[in-house]
Amino acid sequence: MKPSGSPATLITGGSGFLGSHLCDRLISEGHVVICLDNLLTGRSENFSHLLTHPRFNFVSHDVTDRICLRDILVQSGQLSPDLRLDYVLHFASPASPKDYIQYPIQTLKVGAFGTHHALELAKSHGAIFLLASSSEVYGDPERTPQSEDYAGNVNPIGPRSVYDESKRFGEALASAYRHSLGVDARIARIFNTYGPRMSPTDGRVIPNFMTQALSNMPLTVYGDGTQTRSLCFVEDTVDGIYRLMVSGPLRNDEMVVNIGNPEEVSVLQLAREVLDLTGSSSELVFRPLPEDDPKIRLPDIARAKRLLNWEPKIDRLEGLKMVVPYFTESIDLTALRHLKGDM
Repeated sequence: MKPSGSPATLITGGSGFLGSHLCDRLISEGHVVICLDNLLTGRSENFSHLLTHPRFNFVSHDVTDRICLRDILVQSGQLSPDLRLDYVLHFASPASPKDYIQYPIQTLKVGAFGTHHALELAKSHGAIFLLASSSEVYGDPERTPQSEDYAGNVNPIGPRSVYDESKRFGEALASAYRHSLGVDARIARIFNTYGPRMSPTDGRVIPNFMTQALSNMPLTVYGDGTQTRSLCFVEDTVDGIYRLMVSGPLRNDEMVVNIGNPEEVSVLQLAREVLDLTGSSSELVFRPLPEDDPKIRLPDIARAKRLLNWEPKIDRLEGLKMVVPYFTESIDLTALRHLKGDM
């Protein structure tokens, strides 16, 4: 049963890197949490520590299928089938290039059908809806920093398009539900986030550099390394998302908020910082820049500061130092699974 006075939140994709950290934050804030995930790219170990918590509920479900909450609650047997949701958070989606290139159709379906089903659920409960969008909607931007009013520069048929366009369509759908049906829809455009629970084989820059450095393998730098990223530690990102979720009513022209770190770093500088922090003797190797790989990533967070009183607190070098032990352990576990034939 729902504890008296506890808000109820359903999060799709709650077993993912970012979604699982958000589950932790919601539990710490007193929410009853229903985590919906089909574990396509998420991992059960990301939420295993919550399974015995009385306010946490995991339900295996593919959100590209209709979400009938009553049936789900009856099947779970843990909550009243008459539970009313206060918040619906849509975080389901393959998120790394490796994953969405492997699962292109699923990525597009979760951005379209999954967003539709999550919005319908929010509408039926009168719940606040929050979409996890991405800085990828800006594509390979032609202006910097990127503010929420920038329409972006996206290749709709390029190798990254399945993710970019799924997020852009999700935003359009959330906006239509807000303007036409009165759903209190909010959109977090999330910039590069890193931290514990990232898969060491994720394919993004931090897992790549960390696993390569800690394994004394050459660090792969694409292009000449002058392309930039803006890296936000997961604790800061989750705090920004939570503040957006629980904030008061927003104007229609403020429904989208950038959540990211406005400190820009080149990929080459980042590689050298990882080498210094890990004490690695790895060399740098340069490879051609992938097609449509963005040259710059720099969020304008003036809106987040003004509306949410939010900005990142954790310095990049401090955050990188904090994830070294995690990636060290993850690499050991990955090697062990490989030896056992589990990969």
